[in-house]
Amino acid sequence: MFNKLNLFCYNFSMNIKIIAVGKIKEDYVKSAVNEYIKRLSPYYRLTVTEIPAEQINDESLAEKYKETEGDKILSAIKPDSYVITLEILGKMLSSTELAQKLKDITNSGVGELVFIIGGANGLHKKVSDRADFKLSFSKLTFTHQLMRMILAEQIYRASKINAHEPYHR
Repeated sequence: MFNKLNLFCYNFSMNIKIIAVGKIKEDYVKSAVNEYIKRLSPYYRLTVTEIPAEQINDESLAEKYKETEGDKILSAIKPDSYVITLEILGKMLSSTELAQKLKDITNSGVGELVFIIGGANGLHKKVSDRADFKLSFSKLTFTHQLMRMILAEQIYRASKINAHEPYHR
């Protein structure tokens, strides 16, 4: 028989961190992200690390600014963390497939899963190269703030799927 309590205890041993470039400005987005973090508490410990966005004053230096953000992102990742970058050219998964991915990562014994959301200029190549998996939510471009909310919701949805609990479709 499926033991939900064991699933919760086992998952809770893995931390999930979202590293995102930039701050959330809109209160409604902050509220939604915080709500999903709260809802995730029976399944995972989820934290958010904000990397300050570089102010681009000279477009010719955009790549340098992206590299600076990339260095800050990489310094926030433990060497043994499993890293998923959010990239337009990454692999698209259904919610069920994302749930399976989270289950597989959890079952592999990884202590920390890190999702990375780049800033307005995207991710530097060295951050993308660090990824264990590159995930795309769409061919569309979303603001980093909105993407953070969508990602938190999808992690929550995946947790509900893996716990065999109902969640609206």
